[in-house]
Amino acid sequence: MLSLNRAQIIGNLTRDPELRYTANGQAVTSFGVATNRAWNDPSGEKKEAVEFHDVVTWGKLAEICKQILAKGRKVYIEGRLQTRTWEGQDGVKRQKTEIVAENMLVLDRPKDGATNFVAPSENSEKSFPAVDSPSNDNPPESVPANAKEGEVNLEDIPF
Repeated sequence: MLSLNRAQIIGNLTRDPELRYTANGQAVTSFGVATNRAWNDPSGEKKEAVEFHDVVTWGKLAEICKQILAKGRKVYIEGRLQTRTWEGQDGVKRQKTEIVAENMLVLDRPKDGATNFVAPSENSEKSFPAVDSPSNDNPPESVPANAKEGEVNLEDIPF
């Protein structure tokens, strides 16, 4: 019997990640992501809708999310759906479906002006993403010099 439980979203954080630790010291972070959808109805009128997703990360990924994510950042999240059920203090049974993230990619720059990417200059043939680690034994692939800042080429997306 084959089963598949995968979720992939691209959207913007609706709130800053909240980092907590379980009793045994395991890091867990939760945050919200909003995804937008636009379409034309049968009369040709443009319509838009927003979906809100609760995301949970665990372990090292939880700590990374707390460090680099903030409300408004654009992210790609990949993981699985999980539904939790509990009884509230008022005795009412509650349920919540979340995405338990296994992978996260930041798709924009921080709004505070810090950059985690070196934009290509007009005179350079290629540039590399900035690396936070002190050693760079395996440099990342180059970015074309003609790429505009913030531009995403759909052919470069690996999925």
